[in-house]
Amino acid sequence: MRKIGIFIVLVGLGLIVYSTIIFFTREKVVTLGKVEITREKVHRPEISPLVGICIMGIGGVVFWQTYNPQ
Repeated sequence: MRKIGIFIVLVGLGLIVYSTIIFFTREKVVTLGKVEITREKVHRPEISPLVGICIMGIGGVVFWQTYNPQ
């Protein structure tokens, strides 16, 4: 169960990193002969960083509950 807890924490961390990624694409707006007007369109994932934080918390609780020091 400890490995599952660590895996859940890493998935939550991955979601936090994924939610901060921003990328741009270019699309043509107007084409007039040799003149082209383009614009950059911003794309962001639709995942809130709070989802990743909650999943990390759940993974931490799973890890903590199964932790057995000897």
